[in-house]
Amino acid sequence: MRSAADGTQENSVFQTIKKSLDAVQRWAEEHDYQGYEPFDGLSSRLRPLTFGNLLCERLLQQLVRQSPVNLRPILGIRPQDSTKGRGYMAWGYLIRYKATGHMDYRRKAEVCLDWLNQHKASKFSKHSWSNHFDFSSRGGRYTKDDPIIVWTALIGQAYLEAYEITGEARWLEVADSACGWIMDLPREKTLRGDCLSYLAFVQESVHNSNMLGAALLARTAKHTGNKSYQEVARSAMEYSCSRQLPNDAWWYAENPKYHWIDNFHTGYNLDSLKCYIDNSGDDTWRENLNRGLIFFKQHFFEDDGCPKFYHNRRYPVDSQCAAQAIDTLALFSDDDPACLDLAVKVAQWTIENMQDIDGHFYYRQYPLMKAKAPMLHWAQATTYKALAQLLSKLHTSESSVP
Repeated sequence: MRSAADGTQENSVFQTIKKSLDAVQRWAEEHDYQGYEPFDGLSSRLRPLTFGNLLCERLLQQLVRQSPVNLRPILGIRPQDSTKGRGYMAWGYLIRYKATGHMDYRRKAEVCLDWLNQHKASKFSKHSWSNHFDFSSRGGRYTKDDPIIVWTALIGQAYLEAYEITGEARWLEVADSACGWIMDLPREKTLRGDCLSYLAFVQESVHNSNMLGAALLARTAKHTGNKSYQEVARSAMEYSCSRQLPNDAWWYAENPKYHWIDNFHTGYNLDSLKCYIDNSGDDTWRENLNRGLIFFKQHFFEDDGCPKFYHNRRYPVDSQCAAQAIDTLALFSDDDPACLDLAVKVAQWTIENMQDIDGHFYYRQYPLMKAKAPMLHWAQATTYKALAQLLSKLHTSESSVP
């Protein structure tokens, strides 16, 4: 029998998370869904000094990204719109609408989704989405006009959420269009599945992006009955699941230059595999999912709930890892109650250590200082959706709490 003290404690946790959730929502809305991003360094007025050299561009981008002090105002980098930020905010609003029935959340979600519909990548007739800045990395470069499968798949999930909650066919049509774009991507064909490309103009095989694309295809196919989506999704999952490591983790990608194991990309993999199984009815890789979740819980968290960036290293403590961890753990909590307890612990640590008095979440924590630059997608929108997910798991209705 649950004691009154237990009920009081649960209500206190609920109120703490709800207060934090409302605060970050206010911040995002007051800033008109604009903010900095970790990789926006090439928007700097110093970029011409790189002379188009990839290494120089990478150094500039990493200087801005890794600096504990926010250099962006000095370098002329302004807060910008964010497609993935709007997508996550829409998703969070929809979760809150489903939990409470409050129409204000639905209206705000629809405004974000309509905005995204108007700001899809202009290079393609089918729906896809890109960053609002150019990007350079060890894998090469792409521009703000080049959509990527990660944002397209995640934003597509928000449209499916809207369709499943409201029943409005227009949302499914956008998700289906995004699936069409994914189906047109290059694929790495192997004897153990085919990998969907990260980008449209070159084959780039990455596990989390491949699995995110597969998840959107499978969830959309559940509603449309598109067998081609189902077949491509299954092949993509075979590619990544057959390459799960002996320790039950995944490399970021199979190319040796991408051999690291991190928190939030592992979360993407787990969410995507669960989405695929739940929507396709294909249980082939259920054991891969179970083993991957055990690895996730055992290797990415300190005893106090602090989320580690890598499986074997705490720092930098990153807001994206915190948000994705809360989201993934909450998602799995229906089948694994221990996930809910851990999600709450991570949320409490994040709120206590990473949220500013004005409501925004800090970008990162280093051993001796915190990088407090106000991002949008990387901290506010992802954390908003994650805390909304957690709150919905803690109580079936926010309206039951005064």
